Amino acid sequence: MSEMKMPEVKTYSKMETFNGVTMETLYRKGREPVDPKNMDVSANGPGMASMGMGITPDLNPRTYECAPGIICEQDIAVEMRDGVKIYVDIYRPKDKTNIPVIISWSFYGKRPGEGMAEWQIMGVTPGSVSKLTKFESPDPLYWCYKDYAIANVDPRGVGHSEGDVCCFGTQDARDGYDFIEWVAQQPWCNGRVGMGGNSAVAMTQWRIAAECPPHLACIAPWEGTSDIYRESMYEGGIPAIAFNEFIVSAITSENLVDDMVAMARKSPLMNAYWEDKIPKFENIKIPVYATACWNHFHLRGAFQGFRKIKSKKKWMRAHREFEWPDGYSHERIAELNLFFDRYLKDIHNCWESTPRVRLEVMDAKEFLYAKDRPERTFPLKRTEYKKLYLDAANNALSWDPVETKTSYSYDGNTGIANFDIKFEEDIEITGYMKLHLWVEADGHDDMDMFVNIQKLDTKGEWLPVSVLGEPHPGTWGKMRVSHRALDEEKSTHFQPIQSHLKEEKLAPGEIVPVDIELVPISRFWHKGQSLRIQIAGRYIREGWFEPLFWDQDNRGNHIIHSGGEYDSYLQVPVIPAKYQDGDILYGTKD
Repeated sequence: MSEMKMPEVKTYSKMETFNGVTMETLYRKGREPVDPKNMDVSANGPGMASMGMGITPDLNPRTYECAPGIICEQDIAVEMRDGVKIYVDIYRPKDKTNIPVIISWSFYGKRPGEGMAEWQIMGVTPGSVSKLTKFESPDPLYWCYKDYAIANVDPRGVGHSEGDVCCFGTQDARDGYDFIEWVAQQPWCNGRVGMGGNSAVAMTQWRIAAECPPHLACIAPWEGTSDIYRESMYEGGIPAIAFNEFIVSAITSENLVDDMVAMARKSPLMNAYWEDKIPKFENIKIPVYATACWNHFHLRGAFQGFRKIKSKKKWMRAHREFEWPDGYSHERIAELNLFFDRYLKDIHNCWESTPRVRLEVMDAKEFLYAKDRPERTFPLKRTEYKKLYLDAANNALSWDPVETKTSYSYDGNTGIANFDIKFEEDIEITGYMKLHLWVEADGHDDMDMFVNIQKLDTKGEWLPVSVLGEPHPGTWGKMRVSHRALDEEKSTHFQPIQSHLKEEKLAPGEIVPVDIELVPISRFWHKGQSLRIQIAGRYIREGWFEPLFWDQDNRGNHIIHSGGEYDSYLQVPVIPAKYQDGDILYGTKD
């Protein structure tokens, strides 16, 4: 999909310093905070605010009973280290002390509209979540009755909070530190602070925890992107302006908002601004319970965070469902309750016996091959990396290298290249894949490549996984070929990571190798089913509710070379049985 046309937005320039580098940054005016009592929410313009998010009632400091036995301390002002005041709503059990607090920290608005509308938590059974719940955050009417406090924060610049909004950077993280240390000293608090929530509410947890606030006892970042540039704004080097405009345009503020969209246009390569939005994972040593969805764009970041943190007490659960129905299911909330009880209340409830890694191994549609299969590490130590070589002459894949040099050409804007292999025995693929290709652009100096790894049934028909009732296009990767240079320090033999420090345009007739990073996968193929590599110059998905568009740069044809010196291949992480006794396999499903 090509980039949607975005309205012109006036920007404001600042000079800011990131890790010793001073540079110009761009801001925009935030969406004006509006009390929902005085407006037609449906007419509030584009972005999330028009659908009930980011609506900001006038300041009204008060304490009231919001539910039987639960009080809300509304619009409390908290001063940051530089004197800026931010505002928070705190929900807690009435007349109880010595209780921990769970923080939701994001720019969504601490009291969005009249509560979470149905569109905001698609896939969740109506009535599951109370109207006091901030978007993608812990529900006060669950946690307060479990003797926790919930703090919904409007960070710097958000709503009526003072200052300018910083999106996921060091300033935001330091403010999180200051707030944690403030709330831990409140007379009702036991001095233990946790953080919870998914998506953007998870992303801020990584960054704040990396600042190491002394009273932050644990975090639960569910589905959290970790690298805004590589995973959202320029995945594979291809700009995705529309979705980020959707997010930035909805941030309500009386002041200025960090304009990541304008910065993406101004700074299309990695620099100090984008580096500042990557958490310092090596600093995180507290207990962490993370989750990842195999079919959502937070996937890469969730696993990057889990793998890179230095905590000796960390857990990962990867699942096939979308983040909202997973995050608000009674089964998963009960698990999260155990985690917080252990590290915020010091209740010895055997949480430590939870497997460090649990994987849902996908099969087809809503069916799983294995649910919550316990593992010790990710990637799995018993992984066997194998190569499937492309045969461009036959649009096929082979376990053996292809000797004859051939090529396959497709239109860069409308064409598709498919390469298939039918498996002669059952096979599980779990972990990181990478696609090594030799490519050429015919008629242009660049090419954008969108890759899906799909499963075909025994008749050769596509067999997708269902997500919110829609077919998911498959495990994915993206590559703008001019961004093909890798960061040799960050890359591994199974995960190539682009540096994004330079552009290398293609000369006419030039054939170059590219290593395309694919997000993690866990899926099972039965005997007689096929794996397909789908390659196109566009993202192939119809009818999805999120505005996922990319600004493609394709003209002419794309050519994929294979055979001989052009050893194009897909490297797959094959998972053998845990134990084998002759022809008997153990642990293939459990």
